[in-house]
Amino acid sequence: MNRPGNRVVAGVSGSLGSLTALHRAASEARATGAALWAVLAWEPPGGDIPHRGGVCPAPRTAWRSMAVDRLADALDTAFGSAGPGVPVEPLVVYGKPGTVLLEVADRPEDLLVVGAGARGPLRRALWPSVSRYCLARACCPVLAVPPSPLHRAFDAVHRRNTWELPLTTEGLAGRR
Repeated sequence: MNRPGNRVVAGVSGSLGSLTALHRAASEARATGAALWAVLAWEPPGGDIPHRGGVCPAPRTAWRSMAVDRLADALDTAFGSAGPGVPVEPLVVYGKPGTVLLEVADRPEDLLVVGAGARGPLRRALWPSVSRYCLARACCPVLAVPPSPLHRAFDAVHRRNTWELPLTTEGLAGRR
């Protein structure tokens, strides 16, 4: 049933949003009989600018190894030992996430699945959106998966902890 070229490409960073997108990509792959390509893009810490004069191969190898480990951890966190139920092709590629995802999902029959995190004006100004980049430039369909409601609740708790505000348990228990 797995036809050549029938792929679902998922952008993976290890964030909660990318894990949500990875689950959705696995569902899409199961529904269509496609292979799941889990893609993690990486760059050296601080970006590529400090290394243009020639990067020492030892740190570059270590950074790539860390990226491989991060992808393996993300797949394990998302699916555990049971796996996603479809063939998975893990892929670690050097480069900017949007560019890398579009290079991998380069066929019209591919489906590119990315997380579409909550984006306020400040975040949009400081960090470019990979999902917007892909939606604007892809040659294949792109599915931008919003964060789960659980993700929003986790972020709210994280903000309260960061600002050392008291945490109320009101609303955490199910309503009867």
